[in-house]
Amino acid sequence: MTWFSGSTNHEQIFLEGPSSRKSELGFVFRMARDFIRGFRVFHFVGPCVTIFGSARIGEGHPYYELGREVGASISKLGFTVMTGGGPGLMEAANRGAREAGGRSVGCNISLPMEQEPNPYLDRWVDIHYFFIRKVFLFKYSYGFVGLPGGVGTMDEVFEAVTLIQTGKIAHFPIVLMGAEYWKPLIYFLERMAEEGMIAEADLKLFLVTDSVDEAVAHVDKYAAEKFRLKRRNPPKPSRWLGEG
Repeated sequence: MTWFSGSTNHEQIFLEGPSSRKSELGFVFRMARDFIRGFRVFHFVGPCVTIFGSARIGEGHPYYELGREVGASISKLGFTVMTGGGPGLMEAANRGAREAGGRSVGCNISLPMEQEPNPYLDRWVDIHYFFIRKVFLFKYSYGFVGLPGGVGTMDEVFEAVTLIQTGKIAHFPIVLMGAEYWKPLIYFLERMAEEGMIAEADLKLFLVTDSVDEAVAHVDKYAAEKFRLKRRNPPKPSRWLGEG
């Protein structure tokens, strides 16, 4: 029984409050299904760098071209480019990776207004729940690049900062591309530090730059070299598990 009615999808029903045990068990199984799908696909894509960015910016915009350049440059380092799998700057990053001859993967979210995977993905998984999607975006990545974006991009960038700040993941590099766009956010973070809400050291968890070369050098130094990654050498699928 829920506290109020009117929802038509599983997420809203789950978040309305206590449901029947059968309903909540079904939610657990749907979560497990999403996790298993993702594990089976992303286990074989090699070390990734995840690129966040707006779904609303189309081809021809300077940010779109920036996304293509970033995707291509990260790919040339030997990393697989991972995105949220959708349109806009996610598409641009995947496109850049594909055009550079690298691997391009996505973790696409299923929305009421259907978000289709962009056409530049070698492999992708459709995920129903945002929190599961974020698990995959972080689980397989050794660095994160934030292109300009909206609240979804902010959510993902702050998730990366929080996980590093709290020691839940290693100190992987975070790069914010587009210094002018991110300037108000940086001012706000500096205010947080002044008020004692975060540590001064937290301001050093990310690099803000307009230079793709600087961004790529930062990722190379603090991901590839620091963690001594064997790039372009992912595990091989098992025929016995139906992964071939």
